[in-house]
Amino acid sequence: MTASQDTGAAPRPPHQVLDESDIARVVTRIAHEVVERAKGAEDVVLLGIHTRGVHLARRLRARLAAITGREIPLGTLDITMYRDDLRMKPARALEHTEIPPGGIDGRLVVLVDDVLFSGRTVRAALDALGDIGRPRAVQLAVLVDRGHRELPIRADYVGKNLPTSLREAVKVQLAETDGRDAVLVGDRDYAALSSQALAAGRDPGSGDAPDAEQPSAPHLPE
Repeated sequence: MTASQDTGAAPRPPHQVLDESDIARVVTRIAHEVVERAKGAEDVVLLGIHTRGVHLARRLRARLAAITGREIPLGTLDITMYRDDLRMKPARALEHTEIPPGGIDGRLVVLVDDVLFSGRTVRAALDALGDIGRPRAVQLAVLVDRGHRELPIRADYVGKNLPTSLREAVKVQLAETDGRDAVLVGDRDYAALSSQALAAGRDPGSGDAPDAEQPSAPHLPE
């Protein structure tokens, strides 16, 4: 039985917590913080973690260029084969890891991702990073930190700290992949419960339990 069914509460549909202008302000603020902490960002290299982290890294690079007047090296990082939950998830196509010109050796690498959750994605990124070079230091920039860490990892730059429960899902939408910029939060089981309710001819928001229980998808670490 899911959490929503157990409590009798209606599943909460996704609601928006950040819009396009919010995300733009966040990226600009993070860019200024990078310049301040890196003393001008002269040796900074940005690495975006696929997929949405790559788009955010490109936006961050544009803001850094506007602030510093310099082009910041940018690369991409595919962590698929480094994940510790690889056997638990359906097979998916590998993305492209692109090492920026000049490499990362002796540089300050800023990893960029959309959501920081358990920390396992970042751990996989650090493993992948170790196979392509030896940076001077590594920092992490994320659009959203939703908490619930399972590993001792924290972000150096956070767009928004977003307290959540484990029954909730955080969805980042970016124009490059989703047609718009937004951050949404809602019950993880909402889509499944809504589909069951619609199939049974009930209102998805009524909170009525389906006639036959169907387990929700298992939680996998992000």
